[in-house]
Amino acid sequence: MSLRILLADDHGVVRKGLRFIIERQPGMEVVGEAGDGREAVKLAQELNPDVVVIDIAMPMLNGIEATAQMVKQNAKLGVVILSMHSDEDYLLSALNAGAKGYLLKDSADTDLIRAIQAVSNGTPFFSPEIAKTMLEDYMRFLQQRNLQDSYDVLTDREKEVLQLLAEGKSNKEVASILNVSIYTIDTHRTHLMQKLNLHNTAEIVLYAVRKKIIS
Repeated sequence: MSLRILLADDHGVVRKGLRFIIERQPGMEVVGEAGDGREAVKLAQELNPDVVVIDIAMPMLNGIEATAQMVKQNAKLGVVILSMHSDEDYLLSALNAGAKGYLLKDSADTDLIRAIQAVSNGTPFFSPEIAKTMLEDYMRFLQQRNLQDSYDVLTDREKEVLQLLAEGKSNKEVASILNVSIYTIDTHRTHLMQKLNLHNTAEIVLYAVRKKIIS
């Protein structure tokens, strides 16, 4: 079956360009288009797409809030945020809202299909430029404060758990992959979050992107 995709952008010419890229790809179809955030939420409920590609700056309801509402309606929905911003605040907001993908607009022509394929499988996807920028910012932050990166403090198993969680796996799925109990995964997750000063799943993903653990 084809992947069903909803496009949401307030510029018709952008939607036309995105549709052109998608419809050249076998196994994908655009089932609807929205010109504002409220319309996107409405169409997501009516059309039940597999993936929504939405601009972060939308009239009526911005892309972040629209994403939160759409994911609340359908937790399995894959959302790719289109943005001109590569800084962590925007990315963290997108992750907290439930987006799985974050794509810089200037790389949409090369990365859009990969992003759609990834989020349709529950796997995060981010423009390669984002990881590079965030790693540089992170290293600059550590140098300015004379701090050390805590990643090397993690055990090998904690590093495994970190990557699997960042890839969108649930605690139960990680436990099955590593053939251990959920309690053990909970313990590893707690320890790695304490060591890295992380507070939720979104921050785990953000850290993994920054460190290029996931792409």
